[in-house]
Amino acid sequence: MSNLKYSYYPGCSLHASATEYDISTREVCTALGIELQEIPDWICCGATPAHNVDELLSLSLSAKNLELAEQVPGDMAVSCASCFSRLKFTQHILGKSETKLKLVEKAIDGPVHLERRVKHLLEILARDYGLDKLAADVRKPLSDITVACYYGCLLTRPTDVPNLDCTEAPTIMESIVETVGGTTVPWTHRLECCGANFTLSRPPVVQQLSNAVLESAKNAGADCIVVACPLCHGNLDIRQKEIESIYGSSYGLPIFYITQLVGLALGIPPERLGLDSLCVSPQNLLKEKKLIQGA
Repeated sequence: MSNLKYSYYPGCSLHASATEYDISTREVCTALGIELQEIPDWICCGATPAHNVDELLSLSLSAKNLELAEQVPGDMAVSCASCFSRLKFTQHILGKSETKLKLVEKAIDGPVHLERRVKHLLEILARDYGLDKLAADVRKPLSDITVACYYGCLLTRPTDVPNLDCTEAPTIMESIVETVGGTTVPWTHRLECCGANFTLSRPPVVQQLSNAVLESAKNAGADCIVVACPLCHGNLDIRQKEIESIYGSSYGLPIFYITQLVGLALGIPPERLGLDSLCVSPQNLLKEKKLIQGA
């Protein structure tokens, strides 16, 4: 068991449309002995829209969460790619601009804490906990399952902000999947945009972009796609049947959160990982690969 402890920022999506990501994150961390203590009274980080509307508001929302995190010991653990991006952007921008820093301190009526390390769950699993230890914890290797790892726009970009992995050729997600027994595929669209929040305002944009992602993964021979972002998951999972009907395609690709696949490999029962919440059912695939029992 590890002695890793983190202040946990779930963000809005993980308490609403992506509850299965929160559930599976907590289950995986509990199984590995990683302690997550949720930050009291956390607020929305502003996600992808706020910084396009009001920069001061966007910076202040994330800065307030960094301040609230001071109540809990440990680095700040974040599962959502959008939350991770906004928190890292806030630290980056305020660390370079004394003028903006003072404006934000006035807005939140308190000090801005830039020293708190913000870590995505991928980094915690692969580096803090470690791939060797993770491999030793595997109870049901993801044998014979072929996975397309989808990073999307936010996890590694821009170059000087997230510092999670190589901007244009990341491997951290593949390393985790392969450590728990899965096979990953090279494919063309793993860093392309799915349309993100245009899903509400401009659905045809999302349909086109997400279709290209699904098509690329299918052509690469993937059985499924794994993500670490609620926005990406929503567009590829919820809209998949709609996209199939528009483009005359048949993808049938389950979209997993990284914690759901890792959780299966750790032997966590599927009903505790939120798999029944997926729109594209993974049941047949998981039965075929003997990761869950058939009826």
